[in-house]
Amino acid sequence: MTPRPRPRTAVLGLGAMGLPMATRLATQLPVTAYDISESRLAQLAAANGTPAPTPAEATREADVVLLAVRDQHQVEEALFGPNGATETLRPDTTVILTSTVGPEAARTTATRLAEHGIRTVDAPVSGGPTRAGNGDLLIVVGADDKALTQARPVLDLLASTLTVVGENPGDGQSLKAINQLLAGVHIAAAAEAIALARALGLDPATVVESLRHGAAGSFMFADRGPRMVETYADDTTPEVKSRLDIFVKDMGIVTGIARDAHVPVPLASAAQQLYLLGEAAGLSAEDDSSVVTILSPRKTPTTTPTAPTTPTAPNSPSQKAGSR
Repeated sequence: MTPRPRPRTAVLGLGAMGLPMATRLATQLPVTAYDISESRLAQLAAANGTPAPTPAEATREADVVLLAVRDQHQVEEALFGPNGATETLRPDTTVILTSTVGPEAARTTATRLAEHGIRTVDAPVSGGPTRAGNGDLLIVVGADDKALTQARPVLDLLASTLTVVGENPGDGQSLKAINQLLAGVHIAAAAEAIALARALGLDPATVVESLRHGAAGSFMFADRGPRMVETYADDTTPEVKSRLDIFVKDMGIVTGIARDAHVPVPLASAAQQLYLLGEAAGLSAEDDSSVVTILSPRKTPTTTPTAPTTPTAPNSPSQKAGSR
């Protein structure tokens, strides 16, 4: 049997998803990585990876580059900016775009890389940091056969479910947008449920533990629900596993795509407004579960629900004469 290829892999971006992905890859592949955070580079080095001072240095010997940055601006900086990857990448190498940037941005990036003879695999990921570190991600792919073949050893180490959506960059982003529509709405719904539970005097932890096992449960409710409960424990701030401003970005992509397709998305639009309110309240860098505090502030509610007051009858003696 022919030995499985071990492509030299560069990872650009060691954030909440990039670091566990790079750590996972470094168990079986030679990995060099770049990030602005020295502490994250040190964590990668401890996991058998090689830190690099710039994207260009990280990609100098790479066969495959995995991009795990926050948004399209960071994609462009990492690839095309000063000391960017395209300064050192060889023709016929492949860039895997795991960031959620939207279909048009993915197509634009692929076109610019193609000018350097570099192939693109549009492969946004879903599943969170823990699953990234375990190789248990959902990855949806838009790429031609040649690019996908070169990227496959990297993708197979990260994905438990890999779905090839189409042959073109942008195809994976389209499906990821639908994923984010559902995820964003589910988080917002979880926040509403927990806010209402608190207002009714119920223990949110009991509510989450009970409902996550029933028909009302979802992955996001089971995952974010406990973190929402944690926001109320001694006013502590939960560990940031997924920043709130990521969903500000992603729901903007969702509603923009839907607008261009002339498809109404009222639930996604409402969820987007909730994340924007969170951003305005200064929660951008907090975990997205903190959006629950917009609906139910951290201070414990002091009021209890009361029965609705019976309306005064139209002809009651207490009604002022001539009132309407």
